[in-house]
Amino acid sequence: MLRQVGLSSAEELFDSIPADLRLTEPLKTSAAISELELLAGFENLAAKNVAARRASFLGAGAYSHYSPTIVDHLISRSEFFTAYTPYQPEISQGTLQAIFEFQTLVCQITGMEVANASMYDGSTALAEAVLMAERVTRRNKVIVSSAVHPEYLEVINTYVQHAGIELQHSVYCTEAGTTLPESLNALDGKVAALVVQSPNFFGCVEDLHALADKAHAIGALLIVAITEAMSLGLLRSPGSSGADIVVAEGQSFGVPLSFGGPYVGLFATREKYARQIPGRLVGEAYDREGRRGYVLTLATREQHIRREKATSNICTNEGLIALAATVYLETMGPRGLQETARQCAQKAAYAARKIKEIEGFSIPFTSPVFNEFVVRAPIGAKELLSRLAQDKKITGGLALSRYFPDRAQDFLVCVTEVNSRREIDSLVEGLAAVSSEMIQSHGGT
Repeated sequence: MLRQVGLSSAEELFDSIPADLRLTEPLKTSAAISELELLAGFENLAAKNVAARRASFLGAGAYSHYSPTIVDHLISRSEFFTAYTPYQPEISQGTLQAIFEFQTLVCQITGMEVANASMYDGSTALAEAVLMAERVTRRNKVIVSSAVHPEYLEVINTYVQHAGIELQHSVYCTEAGTTLPESLNALDGKVAALVVQSPNFFGCVEDLHALADKAHAIGALLIVAITEAMSLGLLRSPGSSGADIVVAEGQSFGVPLSFGGPYVGLFATREKYARQIPGRLVGEAYDREGRRGYVLTLATREQHIRREKATSNICTNEGLIALAATVYLETMGPRGLQETARQCAQKAAYAARKIKEIEGFSIPFTSPVFNEFVVRAPIGAKELLSRLAQDKKITGGLALSRYFPDRAQDFLVCVTEVNSRREIDSLVEGLAAVSSEMIQSHGGT
């Protein structure tokens, strides 16, 4: 091979790499071991993973829910696991039908009329929704609620910084925890969309009807983002509340946490905006004999048309993860989804009530919540949660100082159907004990 490319040695092949960056000695890897030794080594490593055995109350965009065993079983079948991108409908009917069913389910739970085949995740779906609003309205200003997940806001900023779109942030009410209506005075004829999240980053449920009225009054669109898709099993759908574009993170539907991905973004809108929807969309068709089939349609992606005319540069959909969400939703059905959502809400309400009874603790926001809520501690939340994890083996939530430096004593708690009453009671006892010890060690301050 070296002779064919006109070289005399392997060293010469890597001449372009600076000498001080080249590996000049063998890698420091251990000698080969038997399969038996390898499995024992993995078991020893797994035993060190104490976090996996802790009671956890983390949420903030990634949620622990029970997934029926049928989900993993079906998506692991070779027909799905090895399926290629469905460009050729004549040999991809199974994959296309699964995507079509996914789109149908997304429309049903969001209350919208058309959905795409999925996006990478909730955050990229929201950024694409902002770009779509600019195309639909031909306006270049977008108002985003500051109660939207901070990391979603970062993704939006990354997408629009060179797209000629001006982002403005409305503030949230420090008493209610929801978007402050007075901060929407910037809504004018130049605004393409108002972007809100419900339940928002603080777990509070927004008044979507009122926000939709404000946006529509000046000809703007209302974009609703949802990080906890399980809330769609209990709350009124965004579509019936006046939303024009709905995006969501679908991880709650049968997708494991997996250290942050891969997840699946849901994207749905009104039928009149179908030609502006980003990504891939599967439609239903009939042949000359009247037999039903499925095809890719309205796929104005960069792979199909000129780059500058594409509605999106996301050239795929999260096929396998969307399939998992489809199997989950069809296994649970409306009743199962509602029951799961109801358990989340009831257990969260119980946890909030018990935590509020601890001396020095309070719930700062007054708005209704689904399964997440903010807790205010009498001491710094970051240190409190660290001690709780260390001493009581409980992951108590997310310290808000990570995103909001002025909220050093606040932390976000999430409760789902997998958290038992015993775990919730342990959390309450742990918070009470650890905070008391910390206050005493600091001289009672």
